[in-house]
Amino acid sequence: MKSQALFDAMQAAVKAKGADMVKMGGAVFQFIVSDGGDAGKFTLDLKNGSGCAQQGEDPKADCTITIADADLVAMASGQLDGMQAFMGGKLKIKGNMMLAQKLGPILEAAK
Repeated sequence: MKSQALFDAMQAAVKAKGADMVKMGGAVFQFIVSDGGDAGKFTLDLKNGSGCAQQGEDPKADCTITIADADLVAMASGQLDGMQAFMGGKLKIKGNMMLAQKLGPILEAAK
């Protein structure tokens, strides 16, 4: 799964600068990689304390993003626009859609 590198980068970023990322996010994000099985479920908690990033699901996530592995990698690298992915049906969002717009700067901070 190619997006695992992105998840690893997010975990490292939260460990290094979690408090700053919590200020940017202020929510719990759930990523579900549609073709990734159980390994494709990742939670990014930017709501509590200094943040937390881990494999698995959080049923209380504020924003759940479902996307294919290749599309997530393309979006994180800037090759795929989030709005176009959403309009084209490649990206599905459950919960608070406005929170998904905060992900761009968060993903940049994770690089």
